[in-house]
Amino acid sequence: MRADRLVATLLVLQARGRVTAAELAEELEVSVATARRDLESLSSAGIPVYPQAGRGGGWQLVGGARTDLSGLSASEARALFLLVGPAASIAPEAKAALRKLVRALPDTFRADAQAAADAVVIDAARWGERDRRRPALVDALQGAVVLRRKVRLVYEGRTRSEREVDPLGLVDKDDIWYLIAGTERGRRTFRVDRIVEAEVLAVPAERPEDFDLGAAWEEVVEVVERKRSLLSATVLIEERFVRILRDHFGRHCERLGAEGGRARVRVAAPTAVDIARTLAGWGTQVEVVEPGSVRVELARIGAELAAHYAVSGEPRAEG
Repeated sequence: MRADRLVATLLVLQARGRVTAAELAEELEVSVATARRDLESLSSAGIPVYPQAGRGGGWQLVGGARTDLSGLSASEARALFLLVGPAASIAPEAKAALRKLVRALPDTFRADAQAAADAVVIDAARWGERDRRRPALVDALQGAVVLRRKVRLVYEGRTRSEREVDPLGLVDKDDIWYLIAGTERGRRTFRVDRIVEAEVLAVPAERPEDFDLGAAWEEVVEVVERKRSLLSATVLIEERFVRILRDHFGRHCERLGAEGGRARVRVAAPTAVDIARTLAGWGTQVEVVEPGSVRVELARIGAELAAHYAVSGEPRAEG
């Protein structure tokens, strides 16, 4: 859940005292399912937010309608700032919201809350990489999602195409941004870094009432991961290297047991070539048991390397 939406949800509760999921959804321009999930997340994080059943019910911040956060206990304030604090290191808006929330806390809670907010920093860049910046188009697309406006995209896929879409939501996965949108051919997912141009139109976008961004993204991930695991291979490797192999293959790496003092592991990828390319750098430290197609690709890669460097003028050691 985005930190700015969580903070906005809490502030709406404080201002109104009690709201239904439908009212919150209208206020924040999200689906009812998303609003309900946000309220449940606040509650599970230790914030005193509880549902009230029956006529006139809804979700209520215990302590009454307030414009400050004095209804929170010290532990509840820490829980909130631990939850939202890490986002402040990468989102200026979240940092500004946290400053406002700190000022709204009772004096006795401020020090602990600030310490909780500063307890974790998110460094999105991987080792050896420069700091990654959010693509410039993300802000424009995010605005289109919130305002529910159609977007004209020029997209560089297998071929360059232009189309109008109904933006439904954005997802940041491993520092790659994706846009989920409705099209004439149904719901589609676009990589933002392949969008050449994006023009927000003054035309209202269509958004299904029951659309849930989290559920939609789970469906996308499921389809992609199935394609990434079309072929599996069984390999033998020293136990101490299993963790590193898992870093290479992610969820498509499963330890099956032990054999001859080594770990027996199943790895998967779209093709035999993909598996062989990942394993080639291991040399003889990894042994492919099956299938034969991966062994053939490894032999081909090895032969290509040997032939290339044998004719490059570099002397070879004599045995």
